[in-house]
Formats: sequence, C-alpha cells, structure tokens
Amino acid sequence: MQYDTGKHCVFYHRYHIVWSTKYRFKVLTGALRLRVRDICRQVCRENEVDILRGVLSSDHVHMFVSVPPKLAISDLVRKMKGRSSHKVQREFPAIRKRYWGCRFWGRGYFSTTNGAITEDIVLQYLEQHIADPTGASR
Repeated sequence: MQYDTGKHCVFYHRYHIVWSTKYRFKVLTGALRLRVRDICRQVCRENEVDILRGVLSSDHVHMFVSVPPKLAISDLVRKMKGRSSHKVQREFPAIRKRYWGCRFWGRGYFSTTNGAITEDIVLQYLEQHIADPTGASR
C-alpha cells in the first residue's frame, strides 16, 4: 500500500464510483465516449485526483480514484457529471435534441471505499468489465 501526501497530511483514500446515463440509454459510444473520458480526466487533473482505473460502458461510467481529503467525493462526482453533461449537450446536437431541457446523466451515483474488499478485487472487476463493457453491471 502506497500512501499519498498533501501539504499537511498523508492519506490513502480510494473510491470506486459509478454513475449512469438517464434511463440507461446506451449513448456513450464513438466520439461522445472519448469526449466524456477527456472531460472526466480534465476534472480529475484540476482537482488533484488520480485515476487508478476507469471504464466507460455504453450506458455508465466506472472509476477507481484516489481522492485527496480536501475534496468531498460528492463534489468530485458533481463536477464531473455537471461539466460533462453541459459540454456534451453543447457539442453534440443529436444528444441535445434527445435530452433537451433535462439531465444527460441519471440522478445520483454509487460510491464505495475499498475497505470491505481489497483493491485487487476492484481492479480485477474493472479488468473483466473492460473485456465485456456492454454486459450487465449490476
């Protein structure tokens, strides 16, 4: 286990977070998928969050991240979902028509720390998810 450091702290905060598109529409494909990935990377970089592993399926996003203690996980997810929804609807006209006046992402998200299970199990799960990204995730 390798600890991370801040200016005045040492920490080991690992979160597995998942959120899905509204109504689980399978729209995260092609250029849209790449754009969402880039936006999430940008938000994480700005907030000093390390992405340990990430998987985009056609209807949901999985991320395993290391979050500094100064940032609440709810704020991180809010920033990623908000910015990606705004930019995607602005840059992709077909998506804007489908989601006009409403959210691109579904309400809420799933989050867990890796305290109950080992980090290796989470990483193994995400590796299997890469092999079958459209399979059932629940």
